[in-house]
Amino acid sequence: MELRTLRYFVAVAEERHFGRAATRLHMSQPPLSRAIKQLEADVGALLLARSSTGVTLTSVSTVLLDEARALLDHADRVRVRVSAAAGAATITVGILSDGTDPGVSRLADAYRRKHPGIDIRIRDTDLTDPTCGLRAGLVDVALTRAPFDETALTVRALRTDPVGVVLRADDPLAHRDRLRLAELSDRRWFQFPQGADPIWQSYWNGGRAREGPVVRAVQECLQAVLWNGTVGLAPLGHDLPAELAVVPLIDMTPSRVVAVWNEGDTNPLIRSFVEIATAAYRP
Repeated sequence: MELRTLRYFVAVAEERHFGRAATRLHMSQPPLSRAIKQLEADVGALLLARSSTGVTLTSVSTVLLDEARALLDHADRVRVRVSAAAGAATITVGILSDGTDPGVSRLADAYRRKHPGIDIRIRDTDLTDPTCGLRAGLVDVALTRAPFDETALTVRALRTDPVGVVLRADDPLAHRDRLRLAELSDRRWFQFPQGADPIWQSYWNGGRAREGPVVRAVQECLQAVLWNGTVGLAPLGHDLPAELAVVPLIDMTPSRVVAVWNEGDTNPLIRSFVEIATAAYRP
């Protein structure tokens, strides 16, 4: 049994629902279902009795849930003790795909100078999870964009960026100096997959329900604009292909670049990361 699969099982068992567990893990439901079916095959018994309203635990899964929790807790303790014994320390940073942001490079240089002996692991994530795997325990701290559900998280604002609408260069609105959201009300907008943070989805849809193609990554957003004429939003100042144009939106709330970590986490490496990030993003 892989630890990752056990984490999936614990999430489903605690949520009693595949959809809620998938949202909690920031993944889509089909691969989660496949992982649980494979776990049942490995165990040789039914673990979750599925119904239209959710799932219920079996006698076997009740035992496995207790053991899985204990095993995952022990694995975490082992990781910490081994790192300490080796004299090494690790921090995993989640970064929302945004490779052109110069703030990331300044932060990386400053953090390496401050902590030359630290093993820094980077997890680059797509647009479906604004916390970059933080809630799922995949990262220690995330460098991302708000807004999103901040429950049980601590958020430090680093910078605000004005936002524009991305259009095809031959779009009738592409040559305007500025636009309002109301002028785009009849357009199709890109959507994030089902289960994505609703606050996050609402922001990138201009605060109202929209229809349009589902995307997961920045390049998919740009391709949706290029191929389908879909409306996309992006922070101003980013390079775009010649076939696309960006027009400032004057009534769109600016996008906040933030550092976010789990509430109550006292890891000094996280505290140092946030302090250095604050300085690196300072104008």
